Order: sequence, then C-alpha cells, then structure tokens
Amino acid sequence: MTTIFPKSLTDIAEEALDTCRGSGLMLAVAESCTGGMIVACLTSIPGASAVLDRGFVTYTNRSKQDMLGVPPHLFATVGAASEEVARAMAEGAIERSQAHVSVSVTGIAGPGGATVGKPVGLVHMACAHKDRATLHERHVFSGDRDAVRRQATEAAFRLLLRQVEN
Repeated sequence: MTTIFPKSLTDIAEEALDTCRGSGLMLAVAESCTGGMIVACLTSIPGASAVLDRGFVTYTNRSKQDMLGVPPHLFATVGAASEEVARAMAEGAIERSQAHVSVSVTGIAGPGGATVGKPVGLVHMACAHKDRATLHERHVFSGDRDAVRRQATEAAFRLLLRQVEN
C-alpha cells in the first residue's frame, strides 16, 4: 500500500482501526491544527469506512462552536489551544455522530500564533468514549509546522489506542 503518509503513521492508524473494529466501536475525529490529517491518514487504509463514522475539521473557533458545540466562553477564558476545548471537541464529536469513541486535536502548529504560556508546538488532545471518562494529553512538539502536525497525528492515534484498549 502506497500513501502520502509515512509507514509509521499508517501502521498506527491501521492498528487504531483494527482495535476499534475488534471492539465494535465506531470512530469520529475532531481536528483543528492537524487540519484533517488524522482522517486523511485513516482513510488511506482500505476498509476504514467500517470504523470511521466522520471527521470534523474545525479550524476556526466559530466552527468548533457550530459543529461540535464547544461553549463560546471557553475561547475567551482559556483559548482554543486548551484542555477544556480539546475535551469539549471530543465529547461534541460523539454527541454529533454515530461514534462510540472520538479523538480531538487543537493547538498551535506555527510558525505564528504563540502567546505567553502557549508556545508553538503546544497541542492539546482528548479522547472521549461513550462508556468511559474522557482522556486528555498536553504536548509541546518540536520542529516546523509539518513536523508538529505529524507528531500530533501520531500522538492522537496513541491516545485513541490507550482509550480503546483499557
């Protein structure tokens, strides 16, 4: 199988799909700074449609509100690159889909956008499950914009696996 993604990413994406399939779980993805990369990686794998219900690419704060129900006050109080928004995105993806589990990613891929306390490379991700507590991870990835997005995509698959395998 030839894809635009490195084999390491497609391997972990395939593992995530297989694990969800084996558990009878449908998946939704809510992305901001990765801009659809997670869903694109998943859909590069034949048979993904048996597991992947939908992907939400919510690049603006308004789209996070409209598509995922993220409360508007969060953007003013904690900002889009935050644990609270990542959790709201993941939980909103489950509420607005047929999925049992979802993973979300929001952050600052760079090169601009950094603020005091929120450097370039900061990424918050969450994984919600209908029957379990939502998991959260905070990362500060290094490298350029593409490197941050690739690392965030891989970390999102690892978080998803952690949630589903527990």
